[in-house]
Amino acid sequence: MLANYVALGDGIPLRLHFTDDYLVDRDITDAGTGKTKRVKSLVFEVDQINGEPASKTFSVLSQQLAGLLQPYLRDHAYRGWDFVITKTGTGFTARFRVEAHPHDLQS
Repeated sequence: MLANYVALGDGIPLRLHFTDDYLVDRDITDAGTGKTKRVKSLVFEVDQINGEPASKTFSVLSQQLAGLLQPYLRDHAYRGWDFVITKTGTGFTARFRVEAHPHDLQS
C-alpha cells in the first residue's frame, strides 16, 4: 500500500500535480511521549510527478505544509498549478518549502 503514496526525500525537490483532495482521520504516535492521538490529514490525488504520469496519493500531516497549500484548496484551484515541494529535516520537526508553477496542460 505504501507504493501508492508519494514520499518526500530530505532536501530533494519534487514537482507534483494534484487532481482532487479530501480529509481523513489518522492515528499518529508522538515519538516523545509514546501517546497516540487522532489528527486530520489532508490528502491529494496526484496525476503527475516531475512531469511524468502517476496515480498516487500525497498525504499531508504537517500543519506547516497544509498551511502553505491552503490558499489553493478553494474551488480546487490547485488543479491549475504544479507544486515543487522540498522537505528539510525529518519527523515532526521537518520544514517545507512550496513553489507554485502554472500547470502545463500538455505535459
